[in-house]
Amino acid sequence: MEKKTINMVSKATSVKGQGVGSAYMEQVKLVREGLSEKFEIFENKHMAADITHYHTFNPTYFLLKPWRCRKGTSVCYVHTLPETMDKSIKLPWLARKIFYAYIIKFYKIMEHLVVVNPYFIDALEKYGVKRERVTYIPNFVDTDQFHPLSREEKNKARDKFGLDKNKFTVLCAGQLQVRKGAFDFLKCAELLPDMQFVWAGGFSFGLISDGYKELSKVVENPPSNVKFLGIVERDEMNDVYNACDVMFLPSYDELFPMTILEAMCVNVPVLLRGLPIYKDILFDFYYSADNVEGFVSRLEKLRSDGAYYGAGVSNSKKGNEFYEKSNVLRMWDDFYTSVLKNGKQAGGKK
Repeated sequence: MEKKTINMVSKATSVKGQGVGSAYMEQVKLVREGLSEKFEIFENKHMAADITHYHTFNPTYFLLKPWRCRKGTSVCYVHTLPETMDKSIKLPWLARKIFYAYIIKFYKIMEHLVVVNPYFIDALEKYGVKRERVTYIPNFVDTDQFHPLSREEKNKARDKFGLDKNKFTVLCAGQLQVRKGAFDFLKCAELLPDMQFVWAGGFSFGLISDGYKELSKVVENPPSNVKFLGIVERDEMNDVYNACDVMFLPSYDELFPMTILEAMCVNVPVLLRGLPIYKDILFDFYYSADNVEGFVSRLEKLRSDGAYYGAGVSNSKKGNEFYEKSNVLRMWDDFYTSVLKNGKQAGGKK
């Protein structure tokens, strides 16, 4: 039987340090390695494939969609919505209004949408996208790339990043933005001077990153117990997670952060803000708090209470097992097979 073709279309890796790029690389690798007997996978080819899978919503993709999908169907990965973009970048009012309208229009011309969090099925419906066109498939991280290291290797990782081997180390990995809870992260560091705090990530969107002016001043002159690593290459991030004792993401708004899955692969406890969006995807695999006082209390207990820390490690292991590679691969197999069977649907209007 002739293989069906899937063309993965994306510019996600053109901006370093953002989760969309990591998600794209992981998803393409997963289906290329796991579904190669059924599908022939291409990336960014000028071709009319059986399935054109869009990972980003670039304007050229919008214009070329009728040509690329003339014999097949379209799929779009939904990694963001206007309300999440609004907390990441700062644009003039008119530019923002036009850009956000374009994002929704892009989603509406697609035959099929995939969300990484079921929470966004309702959100898309409010924008006029029919629920039956939306499928939930979670993000995935390959444990071959992210995994625990030995104590000796962990110490070497700390040396590499200039970290004290004897201090309890708190990591936040992600873009440096107000939305990510950067100022709460810094306040926790101020209140816990005997811990060292590390931020892996930078201003992926440059000057239009939310809070750029204020945060860049802190990066240039950080507190003594805070280290900003900047944007770290993906092949070095396993060392970063292993160099730290806890993954702390005080973000105010998320979809399904790849950094959480990566930290769980490494089996370090995860501390997050108690966002409703996590409930259906992370269950009880993490610790949470709602403010600086709560975060400080959790971090102090993680450092001082061995049983509490051990439970956090166990929870991360459970989270890693829940999003096991074969389960997510099966979901993509079922989805692509269904898309081909059903063909084009009533996309492009509602």
